Amino acid sequence: MTPTTLVQSVDWLAIAPPTLTALVALAVLVADLFVPERHKQLLGWTAIGGLAAAMALLIPLRGGDRSTFCLTTEPAATAACSYTADRFTLVIQFLVLGGALLTALLSLADTRDKLPPGEYWFLLLSSAAGAALLPASRDLATLVVALEVASLPAFALVGLRRGDRRSSEAALKFFLSSVTATAVTLLGVSFVYGATGTLHLTEVAQRLDDVPGQLQTLAQAGVALTLVGFAFKTAAVPFHFWVPETYIGAPLPVAGYLSVVGKAVGFTGLILVTVVAFPSYADIWGPALAVLAALTMTVGNVGALRQVSTRAWSAVRLLAWSSVAQAGYLLVPIAAAAYSSDDQIGATVAYALMYAVVNLGAFAVAALVARTHPKNRIADYRGLYAASPLLALTMGFFLLNLAGLPPGVIGLFAKVTVFSAAVDAGLGWLAVVMGVNVVIGLYYYLRWTGLLFREPLGESVDEPAGERAGQHAGERAHARVPAAITLAIVLAAVVGVVLSGYPQFALRFAATTLF
Repeated sequence: MTPTTLVQSVDWLAIAPPTLTALVALAVLVADLFVPERHKQLLGWTAIGGLAAAMALLIPLRGGDRSTFCLTTEPAATAACSYTADRFTLVIQFLVLGGALLTALLSLADTRDKLPPGEYWFLLLSSAAGAALLPASRDLATLVVALEVASLPAFALVGLRRGDRRSSEAALKFFLSSVTATAVTLLGVSFVYGATGTLHLTEVAQRLDDVPGQLQTLAQAGVALTLVGFAFKTAAVPFHFWVPETYIGAPLPVAGYLSVVGKAVGFTGLILVTVVAFPSYADIWGPALAVLAALTMTVGNVGALRQVSTRAWSAVRLLAWSSVAQAGYLLVPIAAAAYSSDDQIGATVAYALMYAVVNLGAFAVAALVARTHPKNRIADYRGLYAASPLLALTMGFFLLNLAGLPPGVIGLFAKVTVFSAAVDAGLGWLAVVMGVNVVIGLYYYLRWTGLLFREPLGESVDEPAGERAGQHAGERAHARVPAAITLAIVLAAVVGVVLSGYPQFALRFAATTLF
């Protein structure tokens, strides 16, 4: 029998990225008590510096797998460990820390006058620390803790605009749906533990193959409930109802953060429990995820298609429904992994990298437009090219990437990779559904892109004269664009262009085994 020990060694370099993020969060919270009001912006730059440093700490880890918090004296390759910094972990940590960094840049202007800076930066960094911990989690307890550390601060971030009724309602809906998901997940995890007697993912996979007959039903219920809980987190249909209202009520940078980092957290957890912990139940979760993928992409695209361009906050609503549809595409390779091999998971990772960059870029442009058009209608983007050619071209590039059209080459290749994963797994019907949904998505993405280059209207759509005058005054002040927002847009655009020129950087993750 393999000897066990209660004294676990700690590889500090392996755990450095999430640990540093958490320490900076605490430092910012304490510093907020002493920093004078006129210097509060220093807290934001400290948060940005901390996130950049955490990303830099990923570089020395790229050489190979590192594991820590192991229960046995076996070699690292075979030991049951709670934390593993493998290739999959590093790619997802790069994604979530990079997404948090762009979100922090977008948030600097809002923390100057709309949001309490100390609380905001603490909550954002705490959530990012949990999101960075989750892909490295290799036992169910650590996985659930990381999931909640990423989620709990997000509730407060959504409702941080004090006195705003929409913000409070959005936070409540988000909280209730997430608490439900957590309860279901914990119940499922407890059932799995009861049936297998272990929490480590690799050991769960081994013991689920040989569950005693009297515990078979308990194990099956645990697997099903755990999957349902993560389906909530990924905003898969029918667990998507909180998304549109939450995005509208949240500050725009937070909405962008939830659409990218929040989604990455859910999909990472789903990948770990399906491919690593529950491979013996692939005949159950494979068809279930395939159906969820078809429903999610269809409902998301139809919801986006129904948005009226003159309705208040229709731009944010469309991005919200679009994120639901994109979740459907992200689910396809996970479902395909049940029918072929774990290599299919790489398509989800490649697609997530593309989606994170361009979707945060679109939210960054929306945040900039919202400074002169607070209602953020799609119609407000009409004639943007005449006022700001570079901004319009950048927004068009982001939308075309989401649609999967040139010059958004990386968006096109990412969709082809996901489509190929479905075909290779023998899921022809799902590939057909995806093809139809991509065509539906083309309509509303191209409609929005076309508005950017049309002749501007003389007056804002269906608004009273006083509000129009206020908006024209805001447009005259457009030159006073916060440098941090401009930097966020430029970074997203540059990364998107680089990936379109060299798509192999992202797509190579689709051709290799991640575990």
